[in-house]
Amino acid sequence: MSEHDQDIFWMQQALALAAKGRYTTRPNPAVGCVLVKGGVCIGEGFHPKAGQPHAEVFALGMAGEQARGATAYVTLEPCAHFGRTPPCANALIEAGVARVVIATLDSNPKVGGQGLARIQAAGIATRVGVCEDEARALNVGFLQTMAGERPYVRLKVAASLDGRTAMASGESKWITGAEARLDVQHFRALSGAIITGIGTVLADNPRLNVRELADGTDVQLVPQPLRVVLDRQGRLPADTALLNDADSLLLVGKTPPWHRVGDVTVWPEMSLAVLLERLKNEKQTHDVLVEAGPTLAGAFIEAGLVDELIVYLAPTLLGSDGRPMFELPLTQMSQQIRWQTLSVTPVGDDLRWILQPVRV
Repeated sequence: MSEHDQDIFWMQQALALAAKGRYTTRPNPAVGCVLVKGGVCIGEGFHPKAGQPHAEVFALGMAGEQARGATAYVTLEPCAHFGRTPPCANALIEAGVARVVIATLDSNPKVGGQGLARIQAAGIATRVGVCEDEARALNVGFLQTMAGERPYVRLKVAASLDGRTAMASGESKWITGAEARLDVQHFRALSGAIITGIGTVLADNPRLNVRELADGTDVQLVPQPLRVVLDRQGRLPADTALLNDADSLLLVGKTPPWHRVGDVTVWPEMSLAVLLERLKNEKQTHDVLVEAGPTLAGAFIEAGLVDELIVYLAPTLLGSDGRPMFELPLTQMSQQIRWQTLSVTPVGDDLRWILQPVRV
């Protein structure tokens, strides 16, 4: 096996390790590390939770003295700054590794490249970009916000074959099956915030939290996403299920009449773009999931704020009087908003269709 093929093989192992922390590390990125010597893994680790050691520290601890002369495979550039933990670049240097292979650099222009530079300055051989696409996909929101952009926005919709999300009365439980509803928990667990509108809250009384994960991850270890309700008229009911965890609830709009100081945080009404920036800057939010009715969903699309559209398509028909997926005031073919398919996956009897907008 060539060195190139070995690098891909071991980086894939590091990526699999990193994925073990994808639900629990928020707001930190998910990172994996593998130490290899003589073609054998001598140490491995992943970052499990903010405040706990980074992946490199776990791998070096497992390898011990064997780390000297080994190759380290890391899915994200080792940090070069003191935060809650010491710099991982220093730890690799002090351990005496001979080579460091990095999947992708940190996208923060203030720190990106510094870990690599420190390792290279110590005379250690490096390679960057192995399995980079997979590594970036694992931390897409983190890398996007670290680059100075808004959070990564996923818009989730459950619809019938004829593109309806509810009956005309608003009744919508349930269009998709239990498997699809469990699958949505994955995207909730990836998200720092879930945004919905007051119409959805009044119609469905949702909890919008993470309750179960298909891979068996203990939900007690998962930081619950901030639930954000857009409520322009202050209609949030005092008995809403969302208030079962008021600390993770944020209202945007008008304060409801029952509200007392300390009940729940209320921000004034603002544009969706400004809201995303505030969530990033004040709540360390890298990934946002929108679970909303056709008006708010359409507003996110019309504003060009959707990075990923997730459609759960059920093999059923709700009829022409049902509510559409999106309210979009388009009247001409030239106004159409085109998407490209990333994947189509059967989930029980339903299909999960993931798309990205075609940027022009």
